Amino acid sequence: MTLSRVLVLLALVAAALLLLAGPGSRMQWWEFRTGFELMRWATYLGLAVAAVSLIALLVPRLRRHSSGSLVLALVVALAVVVMPLQGMRTARSVPPIHDISTDTADPPLFQAILPLRTDAANGSDYAGEEVAAQQRQAYPDVQPLRLPVDPGQAFARALQAAEASGWEIVASDPAAGRIEATDTTFWFGFKDDVVVRVRADGQGSVIDVRSMSRVGRSDIGKNASRIREYLSMIED
Repeated sequence: MTLSRVLVLLALVAAALLLLAGPGSRMQWWEFRTGFELMRWATYLGLAVAAVSLIALLVPRLRRHSSGSLVLALVVALAVVVMPLQGMRTARSVPPIHDISTDTADPPLFQAILPLRTDAANGSDYAGEEVAAQQRQAYPDVQPLRLPVDPGQAFARALQAAEASGWEIVASDPAAGRIEATDTTFWFGFKDDVVVRVRADGQGSVIDVRSMSRVGRSDIGKNASRIREYLSMIED
């Protein structure tokens, strides 16, 4: 087998490892740490294939009659390494926290979801000022949403937005103004829990949201983005 064909084959193997890493974890073929390992090795293999393919393309004797295969191997390999490297870049740009709340002084409390978190690696208690300070610096725009409507109307809009977000509603208590739900991430199938609190605020209402991951020290910004999107849906 020629070098170019070997490189194409290895690039495809790297792509397969990457594509299986998340869905395999989501379908519980293996635990998420194994999925991360598959992504890591896919990245290493992709980088190696890209480097060798580039070198081969620069050597006339090696690229003769094989330039098409070498370009294919290079393109596939670079495509493989883009997603993991972007993820690493994002992870380094945000604080290593996984519990985000619009109210860090008095965060909404989980109640109905607590039995679902018994096996979670992350506890449900809010970590306090240490996390709050990191959140304020990284996500200053994550703030309570105030609406010029009564709490009943605000609750209805909050529940409608939660359902439209595709969350699994665990509890909905209009009298207490509390909604609890679970959101499953697309790629790895991580379970993140959300609690929404609706209270009166003068002549209107205020909505607070807390989103927390069950596993992982860092959420790579997912909980903050979830809260932003959710509150934006309620406003719209």
